[in-house]
Amino acid sequence: MGLFVITAAAVAYGVAAGLLLPRAAYRLSVEPDAAWRDRCPEGHPIPGWLGLPHCRDAGHAAPARPRHVYGVGLGWAAGIAGVVCGGLAWAGGGRPEGVVFVAAVPVLLLLGIVDLAVQRLPDVLTLPLAGALAAGLGGAALVPGAGGSWTGALIGGGALAGAYLLLYLINPAGLGFGDVKLALALGVTLGWYGWGVWAAGAFLGFLYGALYGLALVLRGPGGRRTAFAFGPFMAAGALTGVLLGGFGA
Repeated sequence: MGLFVITAAAVAYGVAAGLLLPRAAYRLSVEPDAAWRDRCPEGHPIPGWLGLPHCRDAGHAAPARPRHVYGVGLGWAAGIAGVVCGGLAWAGGGRPEGVVFVAAVPVLLLLGIVDLAVQRLPDVLTLPLAGALAAGLGGAALVPGAGGSWTGALIGGGALAGAYLLLYLINPAGLGFGDVKLALALGVTLGWYGWGVWAAGAFLGFLYGALYGLALVLRGPGGRRTAFAFGPFMAAGALTGVLLGGFGA
């Protein structure tokens, strides 16, 4: 049963969801105050938000062939989603919170893709994600076998968002307000397993970002002035913390 759950989470959900993300990522990857993209680079209307990121040439007889591909590559998006979902299912050990964490992975991956593209974390994703995680973990806490604390999750979300808000107020140029909103969702996930996991996940986010920043500096003088998206490193640190908390529980 355990292997079946892990495989289902990795392939049936993770890989499948990852294949549908690039279209949404392309539509959301716009500058602040700009409308979401509704057309591909060649001007064709984009149908819906989820699906394969390519347009079909209406001039061909059915079945039409893909005319061109846009957005990020399908392979790595599906691969990352599958690996992370499978890992979280493994760490969850069949506990109810595992379903909540696995369900959140595609949204976190989508946020990371958008942040890497335009250094922006859309409110349409960050705020609903925090609410959904809080509600989902609240439901998980009512199921026998839950391995964490809903109260701890709520406190953890407020604490991490408050810490990032303080950093934002101290140095607005070094941290975006979208990171503060993302911290609310990530703090909820980390707080579920207690303060040890919360601290580890928060620290690892900064560590991953610092290592990437160091790599940019080592590349040369231009790297010192290069701004980079911090959201993916925050998410990676939180997911690492949740994995550690899941195995520990």
